[in-house]
Amino acid sequence: MPEHTAYTLAAILNQSVQRFTDRPALSYVAGQPMSYTRLREQTAELRAALRHAGIRPGDRVAILSGNMPNWGAAYFAITTMGAVAVPLLPDFHEREIATFLEHASCDAVFISARLLPKLAGLDLPRLRTRVLLDSLELLPDDAENATPGLYAPFWRPSMGTEATADVKEDDLASIIYTSGTTGRSKGVMLTHRNIAFNATKVQTIQPVNPEDVFLSILPLSHTYENTLGLILPIMQGASVNYLEKPPTASALLPALETVRPTIMLSVPLVIEKVYKQRVLPEVTKSGLMRKIHNTDFGRRMLYRLAGKKLRKTFGGRLHFFGVGGAKLDPQVERFLREANFPYAVGYGLTETAPLLAGANPQTIRYRSTGPAMEGIELRIANADPQTGEGEIQARGASVMRGYYNEPELTREAFSDDGWFRTGDLGSFDDDGHLYIKGRLKNLIVTPSGENIYPEEIESVINTHRYVLESLVMEQKGRLVAMVHLNYEEIEAHFAHLKEEALHFVQQKVDEILTDLHAYVNQRVNRFSQVYAVVEQRNPFEKTATQKIKRYVYLSA
Repeated sequence: MPEHTAYTLAAILNQSVQRFTDRPALSYVAGQPMSYTRLREQTAELRAALRHAGIRPGDRVAILSGNMPNWGAAYFAITTMGAVAVPLLPDFHEREIATFLEHASCDAVFISARLLPKLAGLDLPRLRTRVLLDSLELLPDDAENATPGLYAPFWRPSMGTEATADVKEDDLASIIYTSGTTGRSKGVMLTHRNIAFNATKVQTIQPVNPEDVFLSILPLSHTYENTLGLILPIMQGASVNYLEKPPTASALLPALETVRPTIMLSVPLVIEKVYKQRVLPEVTKSGLMRKIHNTDFGRRMLYRLAGKKLRKTFGGRLHFFGVGGAKLDPQVERFLREANFPYAVGYGLTETAPLLAGANPQTIRYRSTGPAMEGIELRIANADPQTGEGEIQARGASVMRGYYNEPELTREAFSDDGWFRTGDLGSFDDDGHLYIKGRLKNLIVTPSGENIYPEEIESVINTHRYVLESLVMEQKGRLVAMVHLNYEEIEAHFAHLKEEALHFVQQKVDEILTDLHAYVNQRVNRFSQVYAVVEQRNPFEKTATQKIKRYVYLSA
C-alpha cells in the first residue's frame, strides 16, 4: 500500500479491488474462488444488510466461526461501515462467549452452523441479529441448530448496496479478546491505523505479491492470522485458501498437494509435531542412523535429505514459512536451518496488531526473532547490567488503543513515558536482533537471587526423544517438570511385543521419566535443577497460538 494512502481497511479493500479485479482472493481449498471484485460486491451487500438490521458506526458485531471466505467478507463489511468487529475464537467456552458478547455490547453476530450450539440457551437480549455465516442467512433467535438453505437471506436485492463509510485511521476497527496463558482475557482495542500500518510494514520484512498463494491454518479470530494472513495478502493481491476441516494431518496433507502454497503462517507446535512425530523417528530408526545422527556432519546430511522431502510434502514451492505466537524449540529450529527449510520467526502480541520484530528466511539468525520492524521502536527496560536482559517495551503506530472498558488495566500496560509493556523478557545483540528469554510473570527468583526462566528448562526437556511438550513450575520452593510424552513413538518402538506391549510400554514410560530427570539436570545449571519429573498423560490445554495455559496447572 503506497505510503500516502490512508491506513484504513476501507482504503486497503478499495485499492486492492481496483488493482486486482478478477484475481482470486479467498477460497476453500477445493472451492470456487471469490474474486476481488466479488469480495467488494459481497462486502457492499453485507454493509447494506447490516444497516438494514440497525447496525450503525461504532456498534459492535461479533464473528464466531472457523475460517472461510465469508469470514473475510463479513469482517470487511463490519469495519468498512465504521462498525467494530469482535472476532471470537471458536475454542472459547460458551461461558466465555456469553461474557465477551455482553462485555463488548454486541448487537449482531455472524456465526457458523458448526458453532451455533454455543449460543444455545444463552441470555443475550442485546444480540438482536444473528447471521449464519456459511450461507449468509438471517437466523431466528431460537435457532440452536441450523441447516443452510432453510432461512431467509440476510441480504436481499431490494436492500441495494452501500459504499464504504468515511472511516478515519484512529477509528476503532476491532476488539479482540485474548486467550492468554494467565487466564484473564481482555478486549484489545485495535484501530484501523494499528492493523493497516502493521500489514503495510510487514512488507519491509517479507514482500508479498499477487502470485503468492497462502494456505491458512490458524484462526482468523486471532490477530496474527487476521493481520498477516488476511489483510496483508488482500492488500497485495495474493490469494488465500482455507481448509473446510481442522488442520489435522489427514486434512492438511491433501490440501498442501492441491494448493501448493508459497506462504504459510504457523505456530511452533505445528512444525514441532512434524519434527518429533515424523522427521526424528525417520532419521533415527536404526542403530546405524542414530550413530550418524549423533555426529554433526551426519546430522546435517540426514536433515538436508529430510528437508527435501518436507519441502515436497508442502507442495514444492513454499518460500516463506512464518513461525510466531510462541517460542520455537531450539532443536526444531536447528533442524529447519540445516534442512534449508524456508522458515522465519517473528515476535509480536495481540496488543501490537501483532508484529513487532521479524526476519525472512534469508536474514534469520538462530534463536532470534529478528530486528524491530520498520516504524516500530523497541527497548529493553530495567536491563540487567551483566546480561542486558530486561522487559521488552514497544512504541509505534501498531500499538493498541487500550483494553476495552478496562482503564486501569490500560494504564498498567504502559510505562509513564508511553511505552507498551510487553511482559516479555529479552535482549538485543550488537546488531539489534532481538532474543526472547521468557515471560516476566513466569520468571522464578531463587532465595539466592538467581533468575530462572522456566521456558529455557522446557526447551532442554523438549529435546528428549520421547517428549512432545513440557511445563516447568515451582512447587513448595522446588522445580517440578510436567511432561507429555510421545506415546505414539513409544508404542511404535515396542509394537513387536504384541500382548505384552501395554504393560511393557507403561514400564518403559516409568523408565523414560527417570532417565529424563537425569537428562535435564545434566544440561542445566545448578540453580535450574529439576526436583521431580511428572507425567502429564493428556496434552496440555493451550491458547489459540498453542501456548500452554500455565494458570490451569499452577492452580491445580
